[in-house]
Amino acid sequence: MVELATREVQPEGIDLDFIIEDHPRKIFDRMAGSEAFDACEMSLSEVLTRIDANKCPFVAIPVFPSRVFRHGFIVVNRKAIQKPQDLQGARIGVPIYTVTAAVYIRALLQHEYGVDLSTLTWVTGDMEKPGSHGNPSIMPLLTPTAIERNQTDKSLGELLAENSLQAMIGATLPSVLGQHPDVARLFPNYAEVEADYYRRTHIFPIMHVVVIRKEIYERHPFVAQSLYRALCAAKDMARTRMRSIGALNSMLPWLWKEIDETTAVFGGDPWPYGVEPNRTTLEALITYLTEQEMIKRPMPLDEVFVPVD
Repeated sequence: MVELATREVQPEGIDLDFIIEDHPRKIFDRMAGSEAFDACEMSLSEVLTRIDANKCPFVAIPVFPSRVFRHGFIVVNRKAIQKPQDLQGARIGVPIYTVTAAVYIRALLQHEYGVDLSTLTWVTGDMEKPGSHGNPSIMPLLTPTAIERNQTDKSLGELLAENSLQAMIGATLPSVLGQHPDVARLFPNYAEVEADYYRRTHIFPIMHVVVIRKEIYERHPFVAQSLYRALCAAKDMARTRMRSIGALNSMLPWLWKEIDETTAVFGGDPWPYGVEPNRTTLEALITYLTEQEMIKRPMPLDEVFVPVD
C-alpha cells in the first residue's frame, strides 16, 4: 500500500489522503467505533461477524493487506506443554478472543491436532502489561464460552512464564519468548510445518481486508473498483521492487533465498487479491467462525464482497 501513500499509484477519480498507522488495533477500534475513515484496512473476522449480525457500516473489497501463517504464534510453557495434544484442558492467554489470528489458531488445534476446544479456558488481556488489549467494539459470541479477563497485576506474558497460563496465542509474540527459559514456541520448526500445511490445505491465512464506509460506497459505487485496481497496481509494483537485483529492498541478507523457497511452495503469486484465488482460505475462515459460534451460518462470499470487476 505504500505506493498509494507516495502517490506513485493514484486511484482514478479519488483524491486520496493516505494515513499510515502501524498499530492495527488502533485502526480497527477507530473504524468500528466511530467510522473514522472513508476506507481502511480492517480485521477480516470483525467484518464477517458484523455482516452476520447485520451491523456492518462498511463494505469489503477483496484486497488482503495482511496474511500470516499462525503455527509460529502458539507459545507455551514447556513445563506444561510439549505437544499440541497437551493443550487439552489448558488455560490459554489471548489478547482478544475474537481476533482473526486466534480464530485460525483454534481451528489449527481442532482440525490438525484433535484438541477439544470445549475443554479450554481463555484468558484475555494485554501481552505486555496488566489490563485489556485496546478498546475493541466487537460482536458478542453466540453462545457462552469459557473466557476470563485478566484481572491480576501481571501481563499475560508474565502469567505464561509462571505457568498460570499454559499457552498464549495472538497476532504478535510476547516479549517473554526468548527471555524466559520455560517459554518457547509450540512448533520450533514452524516454517516447515506451515509450508507442509499450505501444501496440504492451500490455506494461507488472511488477517485483514480493505473496507469502505457503506455511505460512501452507496453514493459513489465506482470507488470500490477504483480502489481495488489501484491496490492491485501497488501490490504488483511492490513485488517487482522486492525482486530488484540492484539492491535489497528488505533487511534480509538472504532475501533471494526466501523468494526462491516461497516460489517453490506457492508456484506463483503467494499474495493474490480477488475472491476466486482466495476462495479456499476465505471459505475455511467462514467455516471456522461458524464452528466457533461467532457467526450463525456459513455465508456465501457474494454477501461479503462488493463487485470490483
